[in-house]
Amino acid sequence: MQLVIGNKNYSSWSMRPWVLMRALGLPFEERMLRFDFHDANSRFSAEAAKLSPTARVPVLLEADGFAVWDSLAMAERLHECFPNAGVWPADPRQRARARSLCASMHSGFGKLRSLCPMNIEADLRDIGRQLVAQEPGLRADLQQLEALWLPELTAHGGPWLFGAAFCAADAFFAPVAMRVKGYGLPLAPPAQAYVEALSQQSAVQEWVQAALGEHHWVPEDEPYRQGPSSGQL
Repeated sequence: MQLVIGNKNYSSWSMRPWVLMRALGLPFEERMLRFDFHDANSRFSAEAAKLSPTARVPVLLEADGFAVWDSLAMAERLHECFPNAGVWPADPRQRARARSLCASMHSGFGKLRSLCPMNIEADLRDIGRQLVAQEPGLRADLQQLEALWLPELTAHGGPWLFGAAFCAADAFFAPVAMRVKGYGLPLAPPAQAYVEALSQQSAVQEWVQAALGEHHWVPEDEPYRQGPSSGQL
């Protein structure tokens, strides 16, 4: 399989399947299409359009060229191809709950997404404090995170949402952990502990270290800075 991704510093959607596959030891080849939306002849847009109707990343390509271009659909396809890998919890009810959590992340948290785009290398804690103070929708999203996470962490004993085994639900929230840390967003102590556990997970750490080494500035993904070392706007 080949997983086509965008810049690791910015591409939260790419992070989800990459971390899941790496954490579970699933074989894949990585191909990166670097974001260059500001270029008149964007190579990213041209190449991405060849891979899926959405012209976006990530895209999972099977050996015969069959493409899956949605991160939740990728998780389901990986479960079909590797049924014993642990993509989802083994227990049917836990599996249904894990899918519910992924779908909630997949379709919700609009304020968290729009106000706090993933930017792994940036320290945006000052911005985060301002946003939390000014944006009730962001505060509501943080409360919803706690409502999703805390019952599962309590019921299954952690460190992951469904106990000792890392699964797709955890991978789907890995970019959220990057946002919480980068923007210094406040959460209850058990939720903060889960963010720290996600941040230290080996596949997440591998992604983060690669993101820190990119040094590729993308203006469209930098609403709060004018340059790599410019601080706040």
